[in-house]
Amino acid sequence: MAEARIGRVHCLEIWGDFACFSRPEMKVERYSYPVITPSAARGVFDAILWKPGVRWQPIRVELLEPPCYIALRRNEVKDKGPSERAILNWMSGRAEPTPIFADADSDWLGTDVGGRTQRQTMALKRVRYRVQAHLVSLPSGRDDLKALDQQFARRTRRGQCVWQPCLGCREFPAYFRLIEDGEPASAPVPLNLDIGWMVYDVFDLSRVNGDDALPAVSLFRARIDRGVLDIPDYHSAAVVKPQHL
Repeated sequence: MAEARIGRVHCLEIWGDFACFSRPEMKVERYSYPVITPSAARGVFDAILWKPGVRWQPIRVELLEPPCYIALRRNEVKDKGPSERAILNWMSGRAEPTPIFADADSDWLGTDVGGRTQRQTMALKRVRYRVQAHLVSLPSGRDDLKALDQQFARRTRRGQCVWQPCLGCREFPAYFRLIEDGEPASAPVPLNLDIGWMVYDVFDLSRVNGDDALPAVSLFRARIDRGVLDIPDYHSAAVVKPQHL
């Protein structure tokens, strides 16, 4: 693979009332990691500025509040969302829409529509992070990283985003602000914690074009040292990826 070009490092302060970065080994019931995952951090930066051919590489997370868990009961629908083909057929009129009814059952509609179910969630409350990340572009890309860095800084200062960023789940919105160069920074919380295996991302990040990104779960050994989680580069040996990558 050709060597990638990288942009300047940006630093965001990210916070929210609730967050849930689900551990996959818990299966049905959601149980959050104690800190934001690299993929969730990338999602916040993507929400501010996203373009095909480039991607965000988180490199460092600092905890500004200690992890604090809260037990929640959340309603979730039991059925999966429709496929892209089904949605296109509905839009073109080739098929009748078949929505998911969250508060209906087979006795009411006369058909099996799934309905909703309550699930337990161990979420985080009052989270606040300081996250550093930079843009990555392949040499074949035509994007001017300097111009994109300037655009990201302008948008962040204005509080602009393409979509509302979230903290793991869509119902947990994330708020952000740009930390300027030379701005005094408070020390992270004095926490040392060996998290173990953490999900790095759920896509193949070597395919920087969003249209070509394929599902591919990657992992890394995460450790919080004095309130800091250092994130290795996606292509480093510290990130475990599927064998075909």
